[in-house]
Amino acid sequence: MPNISDKGHLMPASPIRKLVPYADRAKKNGITVYHLNIGQPDIPTPQSMIDAMHNLDLKVIEYSHSAGILSCRQKMCDYYARHDIQITPDDIIIGAGASEAILFAVQTCLNPEDEIIIPEPFYANYNGFSISAGVKVKPIPSTIESGFALPPIEDFEKAITSKTKAIMICNPNNPTGYLYSKEELEVLRQIVKKHDLFLFADEVYREFCYDGTTHHSVMNLEGIENNVVLFDSVSKRFSACGIRIGAMISRNKEVMQAALKFAQARLSPPSLGQIAAEAAMDTPESYFEEVIGEYLLRRNTVVDAMRNMAGVICPTPKGAFYVTPSLPIDDSDRFCQWLLEEFNHDGQTVMLAPATGFYATPGAGKKEVRISYVLKVENLKKAMKCIAEALKVYPGRTDEA
Repeated sequence: MPNISDKGHLMPASPIRKLVPYADRAKKNGITVYHLNIGQPDIPTPQSMIDAMHNLDLKVIEYSHSAGILSCRQKMCDYYARHDIQITPDDIIIGAGASEAILFAVQTCLNPEDEIIIPEPFYANYNGFSISAGVKVKPIPSTIESGFALPPIEDFEKAITSKTKAIMICNPNNPTGYLYSKEELEVLRQIVKKHDLFLFADEVYREFCYDGTTHHSVMNLEGIENNVVLFDSVSKRFSACGIRIGAMISRNKEVMQAALKFAQARLSPPSLGQIAAEAAMDTPESYFEEVIGEYLLRRNTVVDAMRNMAGVICPTPKGAFYVTPSLPIDDSDRFCQWLLEEFNHDGQTVMLAPATGFYATPGAGKKEVRISYVLKVENLKKAMKCIAEALKVYPGRTDEA
């Protein structure tokens, strides 16, 4: 039998999804599983998106333009203008989720063996996208003690080599919920300008900022307009993950012309998803005000509960809907599997994402888990009770988080 590729061997399993078989088995055994492992909100999708699909009057569902339906891209421009980001439809390539958009950018901007610097922990699939393109991730650690703030500029400078081509951030961050300040983005601007690097920014959680904080986009950093590539998505913003519509955005014409060739090679993004996404752009601000209020309640429910558990360290995230606490456990992969295989509290248990998969540094994240506070408060309280009881009896418990 022929061997699979080296990339096939190197491709990591998703920390978000790899424990699904254990969760399925637990459910078959009658256990209720609270899914805090995946960013799948239970917030209703805006009715305008549902109506746009119900009211379709198409005889043929055609290919769209490889960059996406023009009217959808124009609606996106209108949305960004409301957020003080001025772009044109030619600055946008729509992808099958932000995931495809990131793949386009990595393949367009970096050669095999080039390096991309990413503060860790970071969204697990950045590892997979880089392996797909033959690119090397150069991680620099952020710490739970700082709430996972941007690492010092000195750490970036030490990590930069002749192979470094880009820096990647997620803001607000997945998996930590950290929101980068304007001052931190200015630090990145200086580094990018000094070394003439690309700055990739995943801003899919832009709307979800708490405690009076404000999101600042890399698109508004002066002097590096041709260095910046933005990634965005309708999935989390409008609780429409299955639509699979995201975007790669840049004012760099050469980058966008090259990326379009990758987009042409896969023909076109999903037409039905674009129709729904276009309708979503008219969603009133009142929708977000209500959703943000709900997520704030959920965040406080989780953070307060975690901080009341002995040995747990839990920062307060300022954005997105994730938090990455440190637990008094020996191994987060083992703990998360044990929760599904061997533990239940009154017939209930929790599915978490072990944080090891959100690091590129071997051995990092062994005491941390990512919690997605995407369920109703009532269910989050039950899930937190399960975690509290689990930590009391987990055989691999340690004295410190």
